Amino acid sequence: MRIPSIAAVVAVTTLLTPAVYAAPEEYVLEKPHTQILFFVSHLGFSKSQGEFHDFDGGFTFDPEDWSNSYAKVTIRTHSIDMDDYAWDKHMRNEDFFDVNVHPTMTFESTKLEKTGEDTGKLHGDLTLLGVTRPVTLDVTFNKVGQHFKSKEWIAGFSAAATIKRSEFGMKYGLPVIGDDVELRLEVEGVRQ
Repeated sequence: MRIPSIAAVVAVTTLLTPAVYAAPEEYVLEKPHTQILFFVSHLGFSKSQGEFHDFDGGFTFDPEDWSNSYAKVTIRTHSIDMDDYAWDKHMRNEDFFDVNVHPTMTFESTKLEKTGEDTGKLHGDLTLLGVTRPVTLDVTFNKVGQHFKSKEWIAGFSAAATIKRSEFGMKYGLPVIGDDVELRLEVEGVRQ
């Protein structure tokens, strides 16, 4: 009886085995290159910009099947920065973020659906001032690859959404200070 060669066994096994894709990869937010920004109408004259500097979080991403992806971030509300000390102090009090009572806000995704070659919608729950509401971010997948200097593997995304602050109980200054808050995130994550 003839014994099949190892090469023949490998070839047949490869043909009969379905393709196996890598599991979703885990990334931790790379803080220096991640920005959490918001814009809101100030008396109709301009859209004032604010930013949060202190946050933690990460995401998993499967480029073969976006539905296997997940994201979560915790933002410390005291880190709000409006480029003005008095304004920062006001934003931290009970009129707005009430940071002594609500020191954090969180976003946790429930689903990422792909809508185009590099675009998608990230659905999730935003908890702000103790109120949790669904939010959908429009996401653009920018790039994944090895950083030329650090040699770390990086994935980058841009995301945007508009929420109504009144839906979370933040009603101070309405309607002269805008209710619609435009969120913009520029995210880089380091693969773990």
